[in-house]
Amino acid sequence: VQLQASGGGLVQAGGSLRLSCAASKRTSSNYAMGWFRQAPGKEREFVAAIGWNGGNTIYADSVKGRFTISRDNAKNTVYLQMNSLKFEDTAVYYCAVGLRSVPSMKPDGYRYWGQGTQVTVSS
Repeated sequence: VQLQASGGGLVQAGGSLRLSCAASKRTSSNYAMGWFRQAPGKEREFVAAIGWNGGNTIYADSVKGRFTISRDNAKNTVYLQMNSLKFEDTAVYYCAVGLRSVPSMKPDGYRYWGQGTQVTVSS
């Protein structure tokens, strides 16, 4: 399975971006999908994840109330709507397909990873 993330860019603090991640195979619809991010000099961290049918979502505390994850299994695509962006949200954002149908906050709970898309928030 190949994942193509898009939608990153440069935005001012307080602005919004919507990331998309398209999977190459429909099999991804049977598994949870997640978003992680990695800032320069920092470890990759969990952002949000969604279960196979979209009914179960989990978020990092740092993004709760500002980010929303969703998916469209007909399009093999997962989205991350990011509102009220902060400077500290600046990072490369990665999408991933999970090992199971339920979402996980741990990187080792994912089997396939996209190439990442850069999000830069100016203060």
